[in-house]
Amino acid sequence: MGVVNVTPDSFSDGGEWYEPDAAIAHGRELLGEGADILDVGGESTRPGAGRVPVEAELARVLPVISALAAEGAVVSVDTTRAVVAERAVAAGARIVNDVSGGLADPAMAEVVARTGVAYVCMHWRGHADVMDDLEDYDDVVTDVRDELAARVETLLAAGVRRDQVVLDPGLGFSKAGSSNWPLLARLGELEELGLPVLVGASRKRFLGHLLARSDGQPVPPLLRDDATAAITTLAAAAGAWCVRVHTVRASADAVRVAAAWSRAGAAGSGRRDGSAGSTDRPRTGSDSTARPTT
Repeated sequence: MGVVNVTPDSFSDGGEWYEPDAAIAHGRELLGEGADILDVGGESTRPGAGRVPVEAELARVLPVISALAAEGAVVSVDTTRAVVAERAVAAGARIVNDVSGGLADPAMAEVVARTGVAYVCMHWRGHADVMDDLEDYDDVVTDVRDELAARVETLLAAGVRRDQVVLDPGLGFSKAGSSNWPLLARLGELEELGLPVLVGASRKRFLGHLLARSDGQPVPPLLRDDATAAITTLAAAAGAWCVRVHTVRASADAVRVAAAWSRAGAAGSGRRDGSAGSTDRPRTGSDSTARPTT
């Protein structure tokens, strides 16, 4: 999943793709690098960010989604608002990527159920301006898994089909630092919920702290891409369904490496798990994991 930020204040690219024409061109570039999905967002969720008016969010994302979808791209809309999700689907989006997991807008579940699109349900505890105050876990993996399970039950009760849902542990959201690493290392515990898992570690601040310079200052976002690709490799090997990244080529190569590694291991042990395939761009995960309909 390649990120197309149509915002002036993104933490990762500083509004480089804010104008529609630039965002559309960037989406095409990401597809050329190997992206399967383009995630178009019009509201920054960086720590401390304020909300934008719904009209502004719509004006930012709809022209980009319409253009890319018309060219055949599988487009996701990154939004927490039901009205934006609905308008985006009408414009051609096939996935709704909701960082709030439906908590920010109670109408979201009904829109997802009615439209039938795939839905990324992320672990979330509050908006960007307050989320750092909500990092309080007994065991972060258990707590995140249980809170995501509760969100899934709410979605199903609202009429969303189980095969529409993808889970996202919400790296960096109410998880400022070291609590992100157990979620990655114990990804299998989230997969026990029986749903595909999306990992969104790209350029996030916990990587900046990991790679901090000798003076203790975190490296800036644009210098975190190599670490992001390393996480892609490990996440793919662990069975993640998808990774969300700002630069695609290295992560697409990393997925190929992880899939080849998995195929070789399966062949050596005499197992056939169906995850290998023979395509140039293998998918992560196993066929036993539910996949959303897009």
